[in-house]
Amino acid sequence: MTIAPVPRVGIIVVAAGSGTRLGAGAPKGFVGIDGHTILRHALERVFDAPSAQVVVVAPPGREGDALSEALEAAGDRRDLVTVVAGGQTRQSSVQAGLSALWADVEIVLVHDAARALTPPEVFERIIEAIDSGRAAAIPVLPVVDTIKRVSGPEVVGGVDRSELSAAQTPQGFRREVLDAVYRDATAEFTDDAALVAEAGHSVAAVAGHPLAFKITTAADLDRARGVVATQPIPPVSARLDHDAAIPRVGVGTDVHAFGGDGALWLAGLEWAGEPALSGHSDGDAVAHAIVDALLAAAGLGDIGTHFGTDHPEYAGAHADVFLARTLGILGEAGWRVGNVSVQVQANRPRFAARRAEAEAVLSAALGGAPVAVSATTTDGLGFTGQGEGVSAFAVALVVQA
Repeated sequence: MTIAPVPRVGIIVVAAGSGTRLGAGAPKGFVGIDGHTILRHALERVFDAPSAQVVVVAPPGREGDALSEALEAAGDRRDLVTVVAGGQTRQSSVQAGLSALWADVEIVLVHDAARALTPPEVFERIIEAIDSGRAAAIPVLPVVDTIKRVSGPEVVGGVDRSELSAAQTPQGFRREVLDAVYRDATAEFTDDAALVAEAGHSVAAVAGHPLAFKITTAADLDRARGVVATQPIPPVSARLDHDAAIPRVGVGTDVHAFGGDGALWLAGLEWAGEPALSGHSDGDAVAHAIVDALLAAAGLGDIGTHFGTDHPEYAGAHADVFLARTLGILGEAGWRVGNVSVQVQANRPRFAARRAEAEAVLSAALGGAPVAVSATTTDGLGFTGQGEGVSAFAVALVVQA
């Protein structure tokens, strides 16, 4: 009989949080994304990473539930699963996980179950960094938003974002380093890397991943559900062939009435001398129909989910902002745009002279994906034919990136 080698890597999956900010009425790890919990999704990806002892830190009293989730995800690695009860703080929960690691473990990864969609490749990068001789390594993403310092209701200054990165998990450490800093810890830190850095160790940064976002609020959960809708966990008995990229098609529509303020914006273009459309943003029915079609194709909700009136940052925004952000949402979920076709129904403005210009602008906003625009006056019928507003219908094709 061949005896499998004992892993030298241990992964502590912290799932002991209450999930108060999520507001789902259950510990966060046991809230469903689809037919499976946040914890199950996290563990599926952990077990797709290099072989490791996996220690799940569960809320006290939910150890049995956590064990069931772990055994389902583990497949033929069931002998690598350990479940322990967490503590009152994140650090006490991690300490409980450390205490359950086997003596042979040399590299420890600490991972938040709330970052349930983190791809296995991130785990691999962290392990490689520690193997190269680093005491600690964490995945990071560059900060893309403009950052301001605020005091009360006032903005008091800007922050240079070129030196800023958002930290993710799993965070990796040499076993002896993490054991020592936890043994000597006298204060609480928001992550393990901060505790290690406070003890004087350098921390390496490796590339993170957009899918490693943390599920903290209801909006985060909606985002995760949108991603998982396109990438469900396959049955254990019939794992899907991930190399088979199946194109998907979505349909979108949008309608806006004339009567807004300022200039008319339509198909990403400004139309001088034409009445403006009303709407939360610029009323660009063409761009909005394209957004709806793309999101529908990828199973990521609709324009209201991501750009609705509860998102004041999009008030007055034009097509380039909507389409660029939609392109990013698709990319985060593993999709790219194949092509888009959109038809405008309106008796004004006249599109013929600017069709090529509109197609070029819309295509550029979608990273070069081809966009075809057609137009009809509907022979004077309906509200569009009577000049009361504009409607647009779009069909989009997306493929796995």
